[in-house]
Amino acid sequence: MAVLALPAALLLGLGLYWFQPWKLWQDATVNESLPVAAPVASAPAATTPAAPAAPATPRTLAQGTLISHEHATTGTVKLIRLPDGSHTLRLENLDTSNGPDLRVWLTDAPVKEGTAGWRVFDDGEYVSLGKLKGNKGDQNYALPADVNPSGYGSVTIWCDRFDVSFGAAALTPV
Repeated sequence: MAVLALPAALLLGLGLYWFQPWKLWQDATVNESLPVAAPVASAPAATTPAAPAAPATPRTLAQGTLISHEHATTGTVKLIRLPDGSHTLRLENLDTSNGPDLRVWLTDAPVKEGTAGWRVFDDGEYVSLGKLKGNKGDQNYALPADVNPSGYGSVTIWCDRFDVSFGAAALTPV
């Protein structure tokens, strides 16, 4: 009997670590304001060539509505250009399940309804913007400076542990 207890305990421990089932009953709510980046100080006009001026306020470039994939997911996604020229991806009114190793990805994959859309986002180009801060609320994810957001048309809440989308949104230019 003791011979079976040790392997069973080991398997139970590994299963709990891998699936983290307690997260299904834990919510993490995040309520971040839209970041306000300071406008870049301009050099004297005589020494700089004419360049398009950055907007004085944040500007939404694209947006979309999250659809459910592996887990029920709702909310809005916005791609925003800040006054300093940087870009932020904003999740508003996000509501999804918690899970192990959830990430926010900006991707070039088309958003597909149902199970056909669960696993398409790692087939092409994607940029991980980091771990999902919370499974509920409003949150911001800065795009790396070397990422051109026009090359991506969708966002997914991606479970890196199981390679599956919890939910996704197609980004439509505003």
